[in-house]
Amino acid sequence: MRDYSDQIPKPLVPVGGMPILWHIMKYYASFGHKDFVLCLGYMGETIKRFFLEYDECMSNDFVFEDGGAKRQLLRTDIHDWRITFVDTGQSTNIGGRLLKVREHLAGEEMFLANYADILTDMDLDAMVSAFRASDSTAGFCCVQPPYSFHLVTTRENGKVARMMNVKESGMWMNGGYIILRQAIFDNLFEGEELVIEGFDRLVKANRLYAHKHDGFWMPMDTFKEKQALDDMVAKGTTPWQTWKAPKPDARSAVA
Repeated sequence: MRDYSDQIPKPLVPVGGMPILWHIMKYYASFGHKDFVLCLGYMGETIKRFFLEYDECMSNDFVFEDGGAKRQLLRTDIHDWRITFVDTGQSTNIGGRLLKVREHLAGEEMFLANYADILTDMDLDAMVSAFRASDSTAGFCCVQPPYSFHLVTTRENGKVARMMNVKESGMWMNGGYIILRQAIFDNLFEGEELVIEGFDRLVKANRLYAHKHDGFWMPMDTFKEKQALDDMVAKGTTPWQTWKAPKPDARSAVA
């Protein structure tokens, strides 16, 4: 993503004209989660500016009257969102960012965390419900690697003992959509990384949950992946835009 890294932070890289961060926040909001804490780092001021200058008329249908004196939105994006902006440092790792926003999470039994560079159509309600029913301190969605490569096992003499396509291996990977309880702060310390030291402690204590998702999941780590997502928007094939799907009962969203 070098074409953008000198101009904007990765969460603001556009997908179909809107930042990937916007898509992810819209996804969460579609399940009833509208209270956000943004852990700002590299070029964090550009993320602040994006929201400070946000005009919902640019992303929604509206009625224009009296030369612009009256504008009536026919749909809205963010009017009922609450966003807390916290500068957490440019080089701070994920664990450190969580520790820096702990005070803003007080009173929350559970909260969600995200890498802000992955799109999915995962049923978030199902993940939250399953996690709530477990005795885990942390959990994450896991997906099968979307790439095609082979796993190789070798003997001591260097001869190949086995080759297996990763899609046939039964391997699952961290999908970047994380859910946490307050007890995570008893298992994470200054300078440590959440998914290394923090999750390792939880694995040993049998307190880490993995929610398997076999639907749409796509990171935006390369320009090729960004182009693929842009093409999906152009074709109207956007499975991650869960806010466009009718919900049978809006009250079922977990707040």
